[in-house]
Amino acid sequence: MILYQLKCGAGHQFEAWFRDAAAYDSQSADGEIGCPLCGDTAISKAPMAPYVAKGAARTGSMEEKANEVAQQIFQAAERLRRHVEENCDDVGERFAEEARRIHYGETDERGIYGTATDDEATDLTDEGIEFHRVRWPKRND
Repeated sequence: MILYQLKCGAGHQFEAWFRDAAAYDSQSADGEIGCPLCGDTAISKAPMAPYVAKGAARTGSMEEKANEVAQQIFQAAERLRRHVEENCDDVGERFAEEARRIHYGETDERGIYGTATDDEATDLTDEGIEFHRVRWPKRND
């Protein structure tokens, strides 16, 4: 296993584990690696000394590091969710309709969030309306 420090086109840095360098190269070429903060798939390695885990002696520390990274991703997603909920209007299932109204100047520009079907999202993209789909982690007590 190898741990790489990665960065996306927006400059966000994060860590990810790969079976080996070839696995990273393959996943990167196929666009299978996404930034946990913005979803960008234009990923490159950030300058670092890669951590290579070998043998059973490091298994515990690898699992601990993986759990730590997963927790950091979850916490970042929760911070993003709180920011969106505190600063944007929840338009629910009217998201596509309201995004169009904002895009075409029929209402004031503002941050909104809500839900859209796959077809609605495709239509918005085809119309050149910028938005981001976020799959929030489920909240647990």
